[in-house]
Amino acid sequence: MKFARIDQSLVARWWWTVDRWSLAALGMLIGFGVVMSLAASPPVAERIGYDGLHFVRRHLAMLPLAIGLMFAVSLQPPRTIRRIALIGFGISLVLLALTFVIGAEIKGARRWINFPGLSLQPSEFVKPTFAVVAAWLFSEQKLHPRFPGNLICVALFLLVIAMLIKQPDIGMAAVVAAVWFAQFFMAGMRLYWVAAGAIAGLAGLVGAYMYLPHVRVRVDHFLDPSAGDSYQVNRSIEAFTNGGLWGRGPGEGTVKDVLPDAHADFVFAVAGEEFGVVVCLAIVGLFAFIVLRGFSRMSQEGSLFVLLAATGLLVQFGLQAAINMASSLHLIPTKGMTLPFLSYGGSSMLALGLGMGMMLALTRRRLGGSEL
Repeated sequence: MKFARIDQSLVARWWWTVDRWSLAALGMLIGFGVVMSLAASPPVAERIGYDGLHFVRRHLAMLPLAIGLMFAVSLQPPRTIRRIALIGFGISLVLLALTFVIGAEIKGARRWINFPGLSLQPSEFVKPTFAVVAAWLFSEQKLHPRFPGNLICVALFLLVIAMLIKQPDIGMAAVVAAVWFAQFFMAGMRLYWVAAGAIAGLAGLVGAYMYLPHVRVRVDHFLDPSAGDSYQVNRSIEAFTNGGLWGRGPGEGTVKDVLPDAHADFVFAVAGEEFGVVVCLAIVGLFAFIVLRGFSRMSQEGSLFVLLAATGLLVQFGLQAAINMASSLHLIPTKGMTLPFLSYGGSSMLALGLGMGMMLALTRRRLGGSEL
């Protein structure tokens, strides 16, 4: 793309102000996601009765929508990003509530609403939109002390967490909580509230272990793999062992033939077997680069809203990737969470496009920290 410096068109101004390094890193992740879809999903599709390219076609159909959404959102100024997040959060919250009424129950959880040709997971869209809404409320409280921004944000946080736990989706609730506390801390949370939050989080984890059977089973299997069915984790570790340093080669892996979620939650294991440790480290490096590059762009940001919103989106992106990869490596209990842009998942892909579009928009260079 070539634009003159004096070109004042919308796309030209976007090109000269957007962080092209982050854009390139995201493009590399998206491209490798296509490769992994071709490598990991055909055996899964055939095993459950679809033709081999079923998930590949669906992945490629969602990809232009996600890229288009990311590009369109990244063109917008911070004020418009705030409006998009407010509207998106409102719609997502309503859909999240509807999962308890018309949601499809899969493996004991109600997280999806079925539309013609699409199974939508509203909680995926709650994550990025709530991060931006929370940033706006925290920043408004700082700018206008009489505005009860913190109180409203706490109420919304408790509502979202309660709905996620009811689904149940403990992993999603943990990510939302971690991002929210990080933003609240940056906004000036008092130390006694930090301590109270840490205690509440610990109590929540203990409560989830005691009262939610599926959480207890996953934790017990993590602590003692011989105590129950650890099939997927064992196959995942086997994949990394088989791959070694350089991998077996594209399409040469065997674990995807027997790993149920090879195209989704355990796509990192397929990458480890077919492309080896070197490529896996490169993937980790791309995620780390996007997060750290975003933080570096924020180091001189003058708008508190932009700083908090971008921080929330970046922490969320990095944390989701870390949870997925750590689960595949058996460093934490397994959690059904996608690896951004690499795993199969329509809702996840669109929500990531929205979230990263907002991040790119917020990290664009603006004169004097203006939100216009």
